[in-house]
Amino acid sequence: MVTLQNAENALKSVYLGTVTDLLNTHVNPLLTKIEQTTSDVWGKEIRTAAKFGINGGVGAGDEDGSLPTAHGNNYLQFVTTLKNLYGQIEISDKAIRASAEGKGAFTDLLNAELEGLLNASKFNLGRMLYGDGSGLLATYVDKGGDVVLDSTRNLVEGLVVDMYANNGARKGTSRIRYVDRKNKKLVLDGSPSATDTLYVQGSKDKEITGIGALFKGTSIYGVEKSKHPFLNPYTKDVGGAIDEIVIQEAIDALENEAGSTVDFIACSQEAKYSFIEYMSSYKRNIDVMELEGGFKTLSYNGLPLVYDRFVPEGAMYLLNTKAFKLHQLCDWRFLETENGKILRQNQGKPTYTATLVKYCDLICQKPNGQAMLTGITR
Repeated sequence: MVTLQNAENALKSVYLGTVTDLLNTHVNPLLTKIEQTTSDVWGKEIRTAAKFGINGGVGAGDEDGSLPTAHGNNYLQFVTTLKNLYGQIEISDKAIRASAEGKGAFTDLLNAELEGLLNASKFNLGRMLYGDGSGLLATYVDKGGDVVLDSTRNLVEGLVVDMYANNGARKGTSRIRYVDRKNKKLVLDGSPSATDTLYVQGSKDKEITGIGALFKGTSIYGVEKSKHPFLNPYTKDVGGAIDEIVIQEAIDALENEAGSTVDFIACSQEAKYSFIEYMSSYKRNIDVMELEGGFKTLSYNGLPLVYDRFVPEGAMYLLNTKAFKLHQLCDWRFLETENGKILRQNQGKPTYTATLVKYCDLICQKPNGQAMLTGITR
């Protein structure tokens, strides 16, 4: 007979390992390329040494002359706080009792809930990877008296968002019922104004330090960019259609100036179409390759060229993924009570929830070894 205890045991011993593997390897093709490690985690912080430049203790000299003066490597200490990532599943008491006499029905119930969690995680983790840590989804702008969104790429039906005014005050929370992507509008509770910005509920300035943070702001990982030029990545405004020369120039610049080898290219929809049109205009075949996790993507000179909806419009990232590490306190785990219970009854409701949690943040050891091309059009 299926009981609440059986459900807990199944979640702990059977489903946790599977869900963890899927979240780490099947959520996003970029995430599968990034090493996940528990190193350099100190309490609630990540403190890691980033090397830049080369060792200075080299040189030539006379046969009986002085040896080169020893100079060690150059290091900067990167510091960031562990971010708290959560995912919840909910099972009603009625559903558990309805499947009590059939293990197959109960398995279907858990599978359905975990599939929903994976789909939500695929969206949010992918968005955070390319975000800047602020959690900003979109901003309302006034277009000739018509209030519209600047972009809808980070929005999806069902997402619960916080609305903020331009003075930083939170105006309320609402759930998205419909995204009108053509006209860049939302159907949700509450009436937004042109000063509103949207964030995932409770997430403002609390998300992982995604790739977007490398290209924004005056500091990164607690270090001022103006004092350390190696913190500034390569950027170029293409201002038109993409071509092989522009891409190769960026790749060569990273290799020659930063000693960085590009192994992953991510692009927006517009940039992908621009690349396909360029290749087609020269009657060139576009190779397709398969990545770890079962992802299929386009290829540029043997490098994966991946379309991702969360890359800014008209942009292309050229990345050395070996320079990134996802530092974590531990892998995905269920929150447990002091009695070791993971299924908890929601107060005043006949439902139970289980919460997955991961404490982590993303750090790039070589910011100047990454590139971003913008302004790509067809």
